[in-house]
Amino acid sequence: MNKNVVKIEQVNWQDAEAELRDIRTTVFIEEQSVPEELEWDEYDESGVHVLAKIENKAIATGRLLHTGQVGRMAVLKLYRKQGVGSKIIKEILSIADKMQMNIVFLHSQVDAIAFYQKFGFEEEGGVFDDAGIPHKKMIMRN
Repeated sequence: MNKNVVKIEQVNWQDAEAELRDIRTTVFIEEQSVPEELEWDEYDESGVHVLAKIENKAIATGRLLHTGQVGRMAVLKLYRKQGVGSKIIKEILSIADKMQMNIVFLHSQVDAIAFYQKFGFEEEGGVFDDAGIPHKKMIMRN
């Protein structure tokens, strides 16, 4: 990994929209072919967002909703498999803990199930399609 330090910060949509959109557009819309109309939703403005940066360059993001749902986890390709996603999910789980959420859940892409299991998430239910990508619900109870 780049020897520069990864900094994780909690941001809101209003202040960091451009950076959040850039990462999610690159990862979901361009790389994974998620239709643009499915990527943006009414929860962006009220969600808690986490942003990872190296030297002021936004490289990854994730979102926590007040329902306890984690989502929109995205790491730019150059920074994958280097622990950035782990830092994002740890920060989101820390925020959920501070918000006293007893249950946190997410819809994991099937290829990412093992990643979330490392943090205590357990599979629940069967595989389902979301934007043309197989997903599975995962849940963690505190």
